[in-house]
Amino acid sequence: MRNKYIENFEASQIATKTIPAFRAGDTLRLAVTIKEGEKSRVQSYEGVCIARSGQGTASTMNVRKIGANGVGIERIFPVYSDSIEEIKVLRRGRVRRAKLYYLRGLAGKKARIEELRRK
Repeated sequence: MRNKYIENFEASQIATKTIPAFRAGDTLRLAVTIKEGEKSRVQSYEGVCIARSGQGTASTMNVRKIGANGVGIERIFPVYSDSIEEIKVLRRGRVRRAKLYYLRGLAGKKARIEELRRK
């Protein structure tokens, strides 16, 4: 059981943000606000969502991208964070698992995810 006041507050937080429907295997582009001293800028972070966890305002997503020299970079983002300006789904992946942690051990063409084709 959760406190009804907390649930009402979380519902109001969720209502202010529009989040597209996405799941593990989808390629996302996140517009993330980065603060450097007094300045702030928006930087895009593009990668494959390898996991989603939590519910409500506590939900998070793990996004993995391949950086320089083929090094994998993973970041965990709260879905309803104020630092995320926009979430854009670029590709829908066809996967059979909810957590794609096995991608950590793969490289190159083996780490590709087939695109979901809708008729």
